[in-house]
Amino acid sequence: MVKFILIILLLVSQIYNVVAQQLMVIDKSNLKPIDNVAVYNLDHTKTTLTNIDGFANLNVFNKNDTLIFQHPSFQYLILSYTTIEELNFVITLTESTVNLSEVVVSASKWEQEINDVPKKIVSINANEIEFYNPQTAADMLGSSNEVFIQKSQLGGGSPMIRGFAANSILLVVDGVRMNNAIFRSGNLQNIIVIDPNIIDEAEVIFGPGSIMYGSDALGGVMDFHTKKIKLAQDTGYLLGANALVRYSSANNEITGHFDFSYSEESWGSLTSVSYSKFDDLKMGSVGRPEYQRFDFVAREENEDKMVENDNPDLQKFSGYNQTNFLQKFRYKVSKKVDLGLTLQYSTTSNIPRYDRLIQYQNDTTLKYAEWYYGPQSWGMANLTINLTNDYGIYDEARIILGYQDVEESRYDRKFGDDIRRERVENLNIYTFNFDLTKNFSEKNTLYYGAEAFYNKVKSTANIVDIVTDSIEPTATRYPDGGSNYSSASAYANFKSDISDKVTLLIGARYSYVWMNSQFNNKSFYPFPYDEIELNTGALNGSLGIVYRPIQMLNITANLSSGFRAPNIDDISKVFDSEPGNVIVPNPGLNPEYAYNADLGLTFSFSENARLNITGFYTYLIDAMVRSDFKLNGQDSIIYDGEMSKVQALINTGKAWIYGGSFGFEANIIKSLGFKTSLTYMKGEDDLGSPVRHVSPLFGNAGITFKAKSVKLEFYVNYNGQISYNNLALSERDKPYMYATDNNGSPYSPSWYTLNFIGYYQINKYLQVNFGIKNILDHRYRPYSSGIVSPGRNFIIALRAGL
Repeated sequence: MVKFILIILLLVSQIYNVVAQQLMVIDKSNLKPIDNVAVYNLDHTKTTLTNIDGFANLNVFNKNDTLIFQHPSFQYLILSYTTIEELNFVITLTESTVNLSEVVVSASKWEQEINDVPKKIVSINANEIEFYNPQTAADMLGSSNEVFIQKSQLGGGSPMIRGFAANSILLVVDGVRMNNAIFRSGNLQNIIVIDPNIIDEAEVIFGPGSIMYGSDALGGVMDFHTKKIKLAQDTGYLLGANALVRYSSANNEITGHFDFSYSEESWGSLTSVSYSKFDDLKMGSVGRPEYQRFDFVAREENEDKMVENDNPDLQKFSGYNQTNFLQKFRYKVSKKVDLGLTLQYSTTSNIPRYDRLIQYQNDTTLKYAEWYYGPQSWGMANLTINLTNDYGIYDEARIILGYQDVEESRYDRKFGDDIRRERVENLNIYTFNFDLTKNFSEKNTLYYGAEAFYNKVKSTANIVDIVTDSIEPTATRYPDGGSNYSSASAYANFKSDISDKVTLLIGARYSYVWMNSQFNNKSFYPFPYDEIELNTGALNGSLGIVYRPIQMLNITANLSSGFRAPNIDDISKVFDSEPGNVIVPNPGLNPEYAYNADLGLTFSFSENARLNITGFYTYLIDAMVRSDFKLNGQDSIIYDGEMSKVQALINTGKAWIYGGSFGFEANIIKSLGFKTSLTYMKGEDDLGSPVRHVSPLFGNAGITFKAKSVKLEFYVNYNGQISYNNLALSERDKPYMYATDNNGSPYSPSWYTLNFIGYYQINKYLQVNFGIKNILDHRYRPYSSGIVSPGRNFIIALRAGL
């Protein structure tokens, strides 16, 4: 009976194909349908495209035609109509290692061919995210091998781009900026609130992005796009669902994810939930014994005790868990009006600050018994209004109204002390974006718009006796009277195809920033002022050119400027940057500016190989640098019971950062691909000291094998050394995070890892992912990181999708 039903279904399928003359195009490895595949005959007189389900109508062709299948992300295929019939109208394409015609959004906030952009932009799509199985959004960016990731703790990840990090690079989600008034200049972990399992694509702009994005975009922009809702077209409705279960051995990671979508012709919904649990991370067993965790603190009978770690490779008190939720709605009012509502929420458990937990106050005793971030919660709601117009001042326009609710907290207690400090920060953030585009002709396009945001900061702090449970107020991290931080700006960016070989882009933006902080209780620190105010503006510009002397060669050049206005964290904060130093507010702080030059070359060797070379030079002036300072004439004050040197951020610095990147990718044969990348940079300030966020040389090389239902990759990641002489002065003060050279000085050693990952597509609905990372079990710590990277890590995951 079952065989009879299968025969009937097969006959019905064949009859449908003959009558409707449809074919389906799928990915050879993961069996997913491929949309936007161009199908045409040899003389290009007949053509069609596959739809979102991978189907294309063949009515325009006849049985004597030979068809070409072409997509920028796949190797092209030529088949006769007869062969297509023999394949039952199901065509499989092999993913190409070389993406020849990539479309990006971040450069202008609208879709644009990357070959028309004079800046370096790197994209990570959903298929790559699934393949590399990152645990967090920081790991996802790191998998590009173009962005260096620092980690102070397991629940963290601070990207470094061209010598900038933290509040000097901009983080954007679905068009809404996440940088807020308390983004600090030290390493940040805010990026982990983004769920990598629901990201459709992430783009990284290298170099200043202030023309399109305003303040903070000195080193670059990280632009994340969550999955879109696709509306039904040929059918009455579209239904989709995806599920993931993953285990990783290095930290006993358990991750579960589920998303469900439903749409009709005019409306749709998408729901996503993810949960991850991470135990203490195990480091490698080969090399660098000074990285091991030999002791930890335990609380027994109301007393702190030093306890020997029976497994020094286990980084005690590094684990945490995280939950993410997303809900999207889309309603297409008409052909000219499309509405979208996105709700996102992320929260974590307590996250141990591992780099503080390994500090010793003397040779035998750790400094802290506790140091952890409280649950980091982030909620965002944004309403998006997409408009199209046949005439007037715009062709397309987008309005985004956003609201974010953020809570951060810090808890610490020193060894042998019953008093725990608890500091909590709450932010309410309102954003407004209005972006428009106008095509004056096929060759001239104007991108323009406006942006405004408002941040309100509330800061509270207490000290708690963990024995008696008594609570007393203490000095807050930010002004106790509250703070607000706002900006308004407008921009214009003009693109002109001067000829078939030359594209010119020129843009400008003016931004105005203002802030206010109120100090109510000055009993803890007698500041000589009751409030701090800032009112400042900045004009930025860019000029870029793309030159295509021949079809296979792109030469790009770009000049741009960027700025970063001081935020609440820069101008109004009191905190201990490292043992023995305390940072105090500086009301006289002003913006810092970056001037950047880029030169790039892309050469394509037919459709099977591509070479990318980019060089850059950045000049930073009025840099906000930490320096010795005085408060009420004193160069030292008592901070949390310890005499500490007074420091503050001041505008005295200049810095020069320069470097380049190299990338090569090729299809060796149809089923085998090769890719490699290398990034090098160097930076120093006007005193000749190394710049803190300049990463070491780093790169990657890998071979990928693709066959029916299978994709495998073997690759090596490597980092160069940063010697003591090239280590930033602030990093030299953290010897507990670094290896020791022959002179007894801290330095960051070079390292490499060998890795193997892959998947097997069981059927069109089920996929098994597997991998072994750090095969040789090397014990290594990336530059400036507090936590040691995972040792040998076995990964297994099961994915299901409709």
